[in-house]
Amino acid sequence: MNAIISASELADELAGARPPVLLDVRWQLSLAKAAGAAAFDGRAEYEAGHLPGAVFVDLDAELAGPPGAGGRHPLPDVAAFGAVMRRAGVSAGTPVVVYDGGQGWAAARAWWLLRWTGHQDVRVLDGGLATWTGALSTDVPAPAEGDFAPEPGAVALLDADGAAALARSGLLLDARAGERYRGEVEPIDRVGGHIPGAVSAPTTENVGPDGRFLAPEVLADRFKALGASGTEVGVYCGSGVSGAHEVLALAVAGIPAALYAGSWSQWSSDESRPVATGPDPQ
Repeated sequence: MNAIISASELADELAGARPPVLLDVRWQLSLAKAAGAAAFDGRAEYEAGHLPGAVFVDLDAELAGPPGAGGRHPLPDVAAFGAVMRRAGVSAGTPVVVYDGGQGWAAARAWWLLRWTGHQDVRVLDGGLATWTGALSTDVPAPAEGDFAPEPGAVALLDADGAAALARSGLLLDARAGERYRGEVEPIDRVGGHIPGAVSAPTTENVGPDGRFLAPEVLADRFKALGASGTEVGVYCGSGVSGAHEVLALAVAGIPAALYAGSWSQWSSDESRPVATGPDPQ
């Protein structure tokens, strides 16, 4: 099935006999502490107006575990994640649509977690809330408890050793901005650069100016030009959020890919792991 859904398609499904569960995962990577600005508050944005019936899910608190050895956004405790999804009304047999403010990273993280834990029918609103032309609501719903029981392993997951091996034997894509890949700047993690052998593939190049994904055939051509043809593919980013968006883009293109969830924040925290810099993968 499709991994994404348009706003018009979603409107039709919400009016139909089997409407999807809606999850609002508005979030932004915050450099507020360094910039001296106020941090983005996804819950406040949600309370100011959301798709009718949507339930807010907090990426930092509910779609990730505490920062530490596993990276800045390690995978959440599976049982806790399942409880969050059930409280949001998610059941195994019910379609789910996830959206965020438009960047798509946070929605993709929720999409990937649901797919990894075995949900078969979850899609991301292409272009996010910005594409929605219908009415918004400030009512906070209280959905009936769902029955979703997460079973991890439905899609591929990489650890640090697996990512290093895939960079040698297959194709490991780095979804961060090119300057971070090259090691020219590093605003968040301990050191700049990339996993040796990884190929730069900024996730921002998978979407158009409106935040919607490029056509599947265009994405397929992009990834094949990067080496995703007849080989195993993996993705990492800074902390496993924008990398999920790249895995989603690959899914739109019809190319399965594994996610290294710990990503650069985990890799670079261990001084024994090698770091490559510059435009060349090695």
